[in-house]
Amino acid sequence: MSEQTLFIVKPDGVKRKLVGEIISRFEKKGFTILKLKMFTFTKELATEFYSVHKDKPFFGELLEYITSGPVVVTVVEGNNAVATTRQMVGATKSFEAEPGSIRGDFGLGFTENIIHASDSTESFDKEVNVVFK
Repeated sequence: MSEQTLFIVKPDGVKRKLVGEIISRFEKKGFTILKLKMFTFTKELATEFYSVHKDKPFFGELLEYITSGPVVVTVVEGNNAVATTRQMVGATKSFEAEPGSIRGDFGLGFTENIIHASDSTESFDKEVNVVFK
């Protein structure tokens, strides 16, 4: 089933020059890139984007980190895009991510974990409307 999803190469991934490597993995998997954008989150936009986490203890740290530098946002399309992308990304805590996953290969921690990916089609619908207004 073809669907769309979104991923963001976070500031640590951009700073470490991993954008091309990460996007290449999605292209090699067979996904079609539909949208691509580089920008720096404002605090307001980051608060809206991560509103699902607003009551969690790491929210402030997350906002500080995601606004610390440029990100690259990509919308891709392909079969089972959400589930496949989540598998490619790996566990949130990089040290728990499987080798071969993006976080397993490149992530350095919990917050600085290289990449964000929509966790459902509902999340994708919300997130794409925040970053591609």
